[in-house]
Amino acid sequence: MITLLMLSAALAGDSLPTTRPAPEDSLRARIEARIAEVPNARVAVVLHDLRDRYVVGIAEDSSFHAASTMKVPVMIELFRQVDAGHLSLDQSLLVVNSFGSIVDGSNFTLDAGDDSDSSLYAMVGKRVPVRDLIEHMITRSSNLATNTLIPVAGAENANATAHALGATHMRVLRGVEDGKAFARGMNNTTTASDLAALLLAIERGTAASRASCDEMRSILLREIYSGDIPAGLPAGTPVAQKTGSITGVLHDAAIVYPPGRTPYVLVVLTANIAAEPVAKALTTDISRMVWEFTSTH
Repeated sequence: MITLLMLSAALAGDSLPTTRPAPEDSLRARIEARIAEVPNARVAVVLHDLRDRYVVGIAEDSSFHAASTMKVPVMIELFRQVDAGHLSLDQSLLVVNSFGSIVDGSNFTLDAGDDSDSSLYAMVGKRVPVRDLIEHMITRSSNLATNTLIPVAGAENANATAHALGATHMRVLRGVEDGKAFARGMNNTTTASDLAALLLAIERGTAASRASCDEMRSILLREIYSGDIPAGLPAGTPVAQKTGSITGVLHDAAIVYPPGRTPYVLVVLTANIAAEPVAKALTTDISRMVWEFTSTH
């Protein structure tokens, strides 16, 4: 009957029914056009709202150097160990500035001048609670805190936890600033879909216990490096995020909390953009486009 009706309509000169494009298709097209304005840029984007009304992905499974975003699965693994009773947030760890390369075990040290958080170096030789180290690792992106925590969390454990939570392409191999490993391409890697999966798990309370997920979200809300996603939002909009950057790489992964509306996860990964202001402006513009879209859909 439906086929006959369609045929009759066609014979009568009426157009056949067509499938309407999804609302997010226009957003994807706008973002892709903006990305195209930056020659040779590698960019991946994921938008996922917490009510699953729309999901937008652009090169979402393309692999990038994770930079400091790898600190998110490390944090999750630590809180899961707390939930299991294997670790206490009040347990103290000795802070040292000497670490073994995953290539050959040879020692390397971190330079306070190259660390986004130099304050922790005053604690070398002293014991610091795990709770405080996690705070430094996420809110100030401390490399020293990260390398102190990695042996406790276990890179292989953080990797397995990430995969179990849906971040199946993510690779957590080591801490940070392991020069020999970097030279051999033995790097922590991620995709936009990986980071989105981890942030969704934290927000939904499935990454660990509900109490631990709430605490992780609070820590992410306190990151002092506001990143470029917040720059595209109205001032004062709460954002739980983790940024990451190395030369030519700039990432921001965030849970955005629009007042009175459903939160959404936005991840923007960029590489091959030599001028950092260009990468920052690109991420900010994408964030602004997403905000405008979510405000009307």
